[in-house]
Amino acid sequence: MLARALLLLLLLVLVWQSKYVLGAQNQTPQDVTRSSFPKGFVFGAASAAYQYEGAASEGGRGPSIWDTFAHNSGKIKGNATGDVAVDQYHRFQEDMWLLKDLNMDAYRFSISWSRIFPSGVGEVNWKGVQYYDRLIDFLTKHDIEPWVTLYHWDMPQALEDSIGGWLSLDIVNMFEQYARFCFQRWGTKVKHWITLNEIHSFAVDGYRIGSKAPGRCSPPLGECPTGNSTTEPYIVGHHALLSHAQVVNLYKKEFQEEQKGVIGITLDSLWFEPLDSNSSLDKQASKTALEGFLGWFMDPIFFGDYPASMKITLGSVLPNFTLEQKSLLKGSQDFIGINQYTSNYATYNTTNGELIRTPYKDGVPIGDQVEQKKTKMDA
Repeated sequence: MLARALLLLLLLVLVWQSKYVLGAQNQTPQDVTRSSFPKGFVFGAASAAYQYEGAASEGGRGPSIWDTFAHNSGKIKGNATGDVAVDQYHRFQEDMWLLKDLNMDAYRFSISWSRIFPSGVGEVNWKGVQYYDRLIDFLTKHDIEPWVTLYHWDMPQALEDSIGGWLSLDIVNMFEQYARFCFQRWGTKVKHWITLNEIHSFAVDGYRIGSKAPGRCSPPLGECPTGNSTTEPYIVGHHALLSHAQVVNLYKKEFQEEQKGVIGITLDSLWFEPLDSNSSLDKQASKTALEGFLGWFMDPIFFGDYPASMKITLGSVLPNFTLEQKSLLKGSQDFIGINQYTSNYATYNTTNGELIRTPYKDGVPIGDQVEQKKTKMDA
């Protein structure tokens, strides 16, 4: 059901794109205007706190796991950090004027949990709160709609140290406390909330491969100081889903009627095609791959439980939801955001039956690289 629904969605997107992309050799960026898109289409830009804000040690902010990872892991190219980033903490007005110059309608940004609660819970850092006050006020004053992400990978280091971050079930209630503060403080001005950004990325890259914070993994998938690549990604994903559901329930019960906003989640995914389009096994492989990537999170949010294929493949490694948790998860969204970066082929290893994902077929990439151009939209 999920695969069919997503296929329909992507087909609609591809049909719409084809009108403008397939004939791109005869077009210039000026050919694409607002009238090219459906009424109500929102143009915007997005950022993440650690990638943009900088001011890592200013204004009372506490460290996040990305501060620790960037400074200590040795896995960042050029040993770069987010200490300064693009300095949006100090220069946000300049950045927002650039958005206005591009005629953008919306700005999606994330709140740094440790800028609001340096210890993850407890005492509020009011200097951090005032920064977001100024940012949100500037956006609304200049008719740029704020879309706010509550979590974009930057777990407060204090919670990582004290309870293990996403590995602890305690994080669910702590995330709810943080979200409650955000709804109370900014809910009259923010009408679009996103609970979490790309669970798959921080669960797999952070706890299976170790290439992202907090950099946990185990051989043969990676060399990290600590971690368990077999179990931890699924524990993290499980607790993230429960956190999402609990915060959505909080918003709908206590804030939505008065504040009249909406709440959802942003997931990331690849699309999968059968390596051999004539092979029924490869067709099944592409379906299973999609369920293990996007269905891992989409199925619980829409249907209340993990895909059957994941349960069969992972067995006891995959945590179980209680009946109450399933009920809370099912339908826990007003909207879903999808960050879709690329596509892969899927097939099975003929020797051991292992699912294989690859961007190549006979040495040829699955598609051409998309050329990116900056386009200023008409007002």
